[in-house]
Amino acid sequence: MIRSLEELEAVKQSCRSMVTKSSSLSAGTAIIPIPGVNIGSDVAILLRLIPKINEQFGLSPEQIESLDTETRLFVMSSISTTGSKMAGKYITRKLITMMFKKMAGRISAKSASKYVPFLGSAVAGGISFVTMKYMGNSHIDDCYEIVLATLENEQLEPVALIESAPEPVPPLTADISSKAE
Repeated sequence: MIRSLEELEAVKQSCRSMVTKSSSLSAGTAIIPIPGVNIGSDVAILLRLIPKINEQFGLSPEQIESLDTETRLFVMSSISTTGSKMAGKYITRKLITMMFKKMAGRISAKSASKYVPFLGSAVAGGISFVTMKYMGNSHIDDCYEIVLATLENEQLEPVALIESAPEPVPPLTADISSKAE
């Protein structure tokens, strides 16, 4: 698991670089003027990319299982809180397809644009790049929030309450004799 904020930031930047490369690859396959090819390649790209991001953040199912019970429960709770659909899970074709269905408008525009000569392929490539970048960066942001919350939770050390000894009370007779004078 990531142990410092600096390490977390480095992982985030590394993952953003992976997403940009994968988005470029997706755009390249979208330029091919055969409808349907790009969606299959996008699914394949995400099937590789999302588990790599999870692993970089220490959020693969295996890594989560290896945590101590308290940390594991906190991580799972954080995953639920962020609403992440892909952190800490085994990534399947079905899960990726569900994510694509949420992006259906962009995907259908990308497929339809392929029928316009030259310009359509460029538009499809642009849409593919933006869609892939959005999906990847959204997942990175979710993972970042989960790990940041875990780091903050681990840094909150339990504080032992130590009662200070009560101040000695002067004897009552000394107080009365001083007032009499």
